[in-house]
Amino acid sequence: MTRGARDSRPTDLEEWVVTDLEQDLRRLREQARTDIGRWSSRTPIRSAVYHLTRGRIDQRPRYNVIQLPTLPTPWQDTDSGRHFGWRYRQANLYGELAFVVEYIICPHCGIGWADRPYTVQEFQRNGLAAAGLEALRAEHPAVAWYTGSGHMNDAKAFWAAVGDGVPGGYRPGDLCRHVARHGGLLPRWQWKRLDQR
Repeated sequence: MTRGARDSRPTDLEEWVVTDLEQDLRRLREQARTDIGRWSSRTPIRSAVYHLTRGRIDQRPRYNVIQLPTLPTPWQDTDSGRHFGWRYRQANLYGELAFVVEYIICPHCGIGWADRPYTVQEFQRNGLAAAGLEALRAEHPAVAWYTGSGHMNDAKAFWAAVGDGVPGGYRPGDLCRHVARHGGLLPRWQWKRLDQR
C-alpha cells in the first residue's frame, strides 16, 4: 500500500468523531419539539406603559443579536434582536449556534412568516432546519407559513423541500396589516387606527 493511499483512509479516531457527531445531530433533531428554553425581554410593566401611552413612552429594551442570551437548552426561543415581535428559534450544539430562523405569527390572520434561516456550514444537510421549522408548525398548527422576503436562487430548493405539504408552502408573501412595516406586531390601538382609514 502506498503512503498516499494509507493517509486517505480515516483513522479509528476520525470514524468515532464522525459517528459521535451524527448521534449528537440526531439527538438535537429529536429534541426540537421537547427541549426548548424560552426568553423574552418584555416585562408586563414596560408593555403596559407602552400600550397605555399608545407608544409615546417606549421603555422596552432593544437587544441586538449579540446581546441575546444563550440558554442552557439544546433549542431556544428568544426575541429576535432585530424587530419587535419577531422571535428567533435557535439550535445549539456543543454550546455554539448550529441553526437559527427568525419568525413572527399574526394571531388575527393565522399567518406566520419564517425568514433568514441559517445553519452553520459544518451542520448543513443534517435536518436541523427541517426539525426547527417542523417544531414551529407543531406549536402553531392552524397557521399558514410564508417567508417575509424573496428567496435567493440557491435557497429555492430548500424552501420547496421544507414547504412540501405545508399550508402556505413558505412562498414569499407580504406581511399582513397587523404587522408593522418595520416587522413588529402592531398594538391593538394601532389596528383600530388602520380600520378607520
